[in-house]
This record gives sequence, C-alpha cells and structure tokens, in this order.
Amino acid sequence: MMQASHRLIVETSGKGFTEITRDLAHWLSAIAAKDGLLTVFVRHTSASLTIQENADPAVQRDLMTALELLAPEDRDYVHAEEGPDDMPSHIKSMVTSVSLGIPVMDGKMGLGTWQGVFLIEHRAAPHRRSVVLSFTGDAAN
Repeated sequence: MMQASHRLIVETSGKGFTEITRDLAHWLSAIAAKDGLLTVFVRHTSASLTIQENADPAVQRDLMTALELLAPEDRDYVHAEEGPDDMPSHIKSMVTSVSLGIPVMDGKMGLGTWQGVFLIEHRAAPHRRSVVLSFTGDAAN
C-alpha cells in the first residue's frame, strides 16, 4: 500500500472550464500508481471541480450559462467587498464540488469514454489555483 500527494497549480483565464485530466494522468504515471483512489481537492472557495463531457465544448458553455442563471452577478448580495463576481462564485462552488474521488485501475483513472476532469473558474479575472492530489493504493511493480 502506498500513499502519495502532490500540489498542482492551474492557471485559469477567467470564467470557464480548464481540463486537468492529462495532468492527473501524468502524475499517476509518474508515481507508478496501479490500483486505488485518487482524491482531487481545490483549495479555493470561488473555484470548483467537476467530471464532465470533454468531447463537445458546447456542453461547457451550456453548463456555464446554467451556473450564471443560478447565481447572477447583478443581484444585491450582502457580501460584495471583492466585486460583483465574488459572492456568485461562492454560490457556484457550493453547488458544484471542491473534491472528487476517482478510482484508479491498472494505473489509469476509471473515467468513461467522454469524461474529463475540469477545474471550473467562477471569477472573471484569471487566477492561479492550487489543486491538491492524493493517491492511496497499490504501486505498479
């Protein structure tokens, strides 16, 4: 049984999805992971994680539209010190995920054919996001 952890820095370009699937796969390969569980955790309250379709970018656009409708910036929020996109960003990260558990089988994430792992940036400005990776399981021999 092995345990390994790593911090991944993700540069975003503002609101939207940034796919990190390849980064996760590369790290699993680098640590010679075989079978176990990969935990992915974003260390921010205005960004989140999701597993979603990675084949058609229209899915991501529609998901961003749905999130904007859920928590629009033009509401009169009490918490407004950090700009009009801050409180909506907190709401969006609350209803999405900040942590994902992904099974690892034979060194590869057990994702479906059209699934990818994404960091969702909810703020308008580009940010540097910290994502913690943790693998628990068996190492390849």
